[in-house]
Amino acid sequence: MRIAVAIEATPKKAFATAVDWPGWSRSGKTEALALEALAAYARRYAPVARRAGEGLPTTGLEFEIVERTEGNGGTEFGVPSRVTDHDRRAVASADADRLARVVDAAWTTFRSVAEGAPDELRKGPRGGGRDTPKILFHIAEADIAYGREMGLPLKAAADDDAAVDTIRRAMLGLLRQPADGSPIAGRRWTTRYAAHRIAWHALDHAWEIEDRTEPAG
Repeated sequence: MRIAVAIEATPKKAFATAVDWPGWSRSGKTEALALEALAAYARRYAPVARRAGEGLPTTGLEFEIVERTEGNGGTEFGVPSRVTDHDRRAVASADADRLARVVDAAWTTFRSVAEGAPDELRKGPRGGGRDTPKILFHIAEADIAYGREMGLPLKAAADDDAAVDTIRRAMLGLLRQPADGSPIAGRRWTTRYAAHRIAWHALDHAWEIEDRTEPAG
């Protein structure tokens, strides 16, 4: 199976992003290491795709670089920050529905992982010092900010689960709308980039929690 990949790179850090699979984006110190990480995470991303009703094999994948773009400070900080030409492609109705399903699956995956994790996580280089409750709060805060970036005039406190869920449903509603590839609400994010960024953030922290959970027994 061919996987189209966009590379976003600085001299210190690179991201490899599967342009048609929101949230499947991994980093490394070099382009080669980012691609290696992307391939290694296929087995962790595949269940997310299945949850969204999409099939993704974990073997026989062929990665093809279709775009390279220069990274920025956000890239070096550890966030896939550049809106690429592939992110500016138009989104037809069926594809818009698929993007929304994958983002919803990423949120569901994060919640499932967080709910099954202990409050206190193992400290160390994989994730710093935040424990599960603070990561949950951070994800909620970020999604509220992402909603504003998408032009939603909704406000919520990050500890108000019902209000945050309302914002997320509104974000999914926007993602389900066909788009011509221009920025949402006249800002910066396109529909495809929004789907990538939101899903990546949820999955990155879901996988962080998994990696920092002490084994049972």
